[in-house]
Amino acid sequence: MLRYFTGRLISLILTTLAASVIVFLLMQVLPGDPAAIMLGINAQPDTLAALQKQLGLDAPLIVRYFNWITGFPVGDFGTSYTYSVPISELIGPRLQVTLPLTVLAMILSVVIAIPLGVIAASKRGSATDVVGMGVAQIGVAIPNFWLGLLLILFFALTLGWFPASGFAGWENGLWAGTRSLILPAVALALPLAAILARVTRSAVLETLSEDFVRTARAKGLGRNAALWKHATPNALIPVVTILGLQFSFLLAGTIIIENVFNLPGLGRLIFQSIAQRDLVTVQSLVTLLAASVIAVNFLVDMAYGFLDPRLSTGVRA
Repeated sequence: MLRYFTGRLISLILTTLAASVIVFLLMQVLPGDPAAIMLGINAQPDTLAALQKQLGLDAPLIVRYFNWITGFPVGDFGTSYTYSVPISELIGPRLQVTLPLTVLAMILSVVIAIPLGVIAASKRGSATDVVGMGVAQIGVAIPNFWLGLLLILFFALTLGWFPASGFAGWENGLWAGTRSLILPAVALALPLAAILARVTRSAVLETLSEDFVRTARAKGLGRNAALWKHATPNALIPVVTILGLQFSFLLAGTIIIENVFNLPGLGRLIFQSIAQRDLVTVQSLVTLLAASVIAVNFLVDMAYGFLDPRLSTGVRA
């Protein structure tokens, strides 16, 4: 297990470094000079050169990358061109919105998807199965931003149960903050839940045909007990795989959803920084999001080792 963990940890570090290089280089090839944008079209050449030097834009690429990436381990992501404050000060308050939103969306998707997939598998071919998977197919096809607009129209503007936009803030109480995130979390969770439900159904159906389930049934174990105690736990590996893969799409979705619901999170900060050509902020935030996705995939790999010890020991059946 230690060897398995070490190998995955090294892979995580190398992949994160590779992602940071790609993000940094992509930011450099984008058209436009941040210093020129900050000073305007009438800026004098000497003033422009002085600002470029102050921002470190006149240094060679390798030096700029090294100065930027070496600050990451200590939480120094550089200084925002637009706000003239350390980027770490911008991340903290916005992370208090994006992180709970992402976690809530993940929890909702799992709570909806796994029971739906298991029940559909247990009633294969029935009306419950057909209707459940039909709804899941619709959920896959609906864009989350359009779903978000429908949720605002019905639950916020028509029923008045939730705020249409904005974030109340955790300082106003746990319920006030959570209430602001419920509709955005549902908009993010339902498309993911639809995919997870279909994967869960397929995985459970495959597991139900395995010999150990048939043996348990032959020994007198009830149908529901065999389904939930034997088939479902052994069908979790593909579900965990999809959940890890979908985490990146969930983070990308927050950029859109936070703008739809006007939430002051990391996604909205990325959008604003792109519009303002604040490249150092964009590259730091995108790298952090990429590192988060890589870290989640690392945790998924670790979960594999616990769900199926053969993967961590190298033993094959």
